[in-house]
Amino acid sequence: MTAPSPYADRLARIPVGEHTVSAAGSLTHYWEYGPADAETTIVMVHGFRGDHHGLEPVVAQLPEYRIISPDLPGFGASEPLPRTHDIDGYADWLQAFMLAVRPQGRVVVLGHSFGSIVASAALAAGLPADDVILVNPIAAPALQGPRGVMTRLAVFYYQAGAALPEKAGFALLRNGAIVRVMSVTMAKTRDPELRRFIHDQHDQYFSAFADRDVVLEAFRASVSHDVSEYAARITPRTLLVAADKDDITPVAAQHRLQALFPDAQLHVIPDVGHLIHYETPEAAAAQIREFLS
Repeated sequence: MTAPSPYADRLARIPVGEHTVSAAGSLTHYWEYGPADAETTIVMVHGFRGDHHGLEPVVAQLPEYRIISPDLPGFGASEPLPRTHDIDGYADWLQAFMLAVRPQGRVVVLGHSFGSIVASAALAAGLPADDVILVNPIAAPALQGPRGVMTRLAVFYYQAGAALPEKAGFALLRNGAIVRVMSVTMAKTRDPELRRFIHDQHDQYFSAFADRDVVLEAFRASVSHDVSEYAARITPRTLLVAADKDDITPVAAQHRLQALFPDAQLHVIPDVGHLIHYETPEAAAAQIREFLS
């Protein structure tokens, strides 16, 4: 039995439709929420090993916007890319996806976690956008974060998944106990019902990847790059929504990242870690709404 979502009632009031489009060789599934005639469209790019479901708590708080939320190639319902799933591959895909769906009016690109790197690489390469929002941005190399030891253990885990025979490696990468340890480590809330919801979300969607090559390639991309590489070339107005207990990027690195952008503001949400989208979507949405207004 799945844990109930504390955001289900709000989300249920927002119209939604599922669509597919071919982008960079991937049949990409995406979900469109909100009014089709909204003046502003937000294109959301989710994080590593997730899919569009992870950002739905934020979507639920923003009913007035048109929101387009794809599954990254190789994750969720989207087909893999016919090339390596590295940052360049994902950045090229995002440019092709945006060209295919052709969002109208004011266009905002939002990236969460690994999605912040993908979005930043695409924007630095010329992806057009009126505004940029990065939630839990990866501001510095993950191996240097507050839990660098945990990241190095993750490197070992993914290397083991690659080295084992295919069936055993696939089983390791989808091991429920390991997924739960990751979930428990990231969740900071003390609310037992919210924690159950977060763990259930990870149980359902954290292993929804096409094959082990996809997840291994994407993991290498996630720990080999960060937003600071691209910030100076991102010219649209930018909002960084960070967390004061983020195990991957410390707050000091977020301040350094802000200074690299031509035009960026930083908001730090207290008492939350790398799961802003699950634990404090209301606070994130309030900052997004204020920024866009």
